Amino acid sequence: MSSLKSSYDNIIVSEPSPGVALLTLNRPKALNALCDALLDDLIHAANHFDKSKECGAIVITGSDKAFAAGADIKEMSSRKFDEVFMKNMFKQWGDVAAIETPTIAAVNGFALGGGCELAMMCDIMIAGDKAKFGQPEINLGVIPGCGGTQRLIRAVGKSKAMEMCLTGNMIGAEQAERDGLVCRVVPAESLVDEAVKMGSKIASKSQVAAKMAKETVNAAYELNLAEGLRFERRMFHALFATEDQKEGMAAFIEKRDANFVHR
Repeated sequence: MSSLKSSYDNIIVSEPSPGVALLTLNRPKALNALCDALLDDLIHAANHFDKSKECGAIVITGSDKAFAAGADIKEMSSRKFDEVFMKNMFKQWGDVAAIETPTIAAVNGFALGGGCELAMMCDIMIAGDKAKFGQPEINLGVIPGCGGTQRLIRAVGKSKAMEMCLTGNMIGAEQAERDGLVCRVVPAESLVDEAVKMGSKIASKSQVAAKMAKETVNAAYELNLAEGLRFERRMFHALFATEDQKEGMAAFIEKRDANFVHR
């Protein structure tokens, strides 16, 4: 397991509740623009908590003004095709989606371009009531490069995804909830508290079952219905090999709270 650093240049790490890690993007002068160094910090810290037996949920958030206003345009503007192609630019962003621990994006302010894409890599998205979402890459002569054309359509459907990607228009928090992009809208001032509260509830469950649930839901993106149902059944069957299944069902029968041991 990678050791957590004592401090990071571009994120703030805290543990506001038992079992919950809070990773706060911290480039305020750049509205949390997602430079390579910030992504390296975020992935390093997230991987640490992903491997920790003490962590059951990871919350990623930004500032009141911006979750993240996009990728760092100044950093990439002068790059040439051979450089971005050979480097496979943005490939490392996929490490966020590959985290096995449940992740929650708590979005205040702007979540544009790469910021919206980073939020969509998380399992659950909660929005403050002042949040703004968009894929404005078309205004720069490019397209989304970190999942905006792929994850957005799965969340809001083709027509709305096309509108956002082709016009660069932003949508507010209420519309994002109606469209299915976010699960809940809360007052901006209570956003992080609500996300941590949800993280605490997830962390109180069996980590084995939670990670299997995440994997099985995500598999629905890739599998047809028959294969998805077969995969779900097999994952369900596999949980009968765990101590947590025995404890959870015994606690239900005995009308008490379960004491999960995450194995």
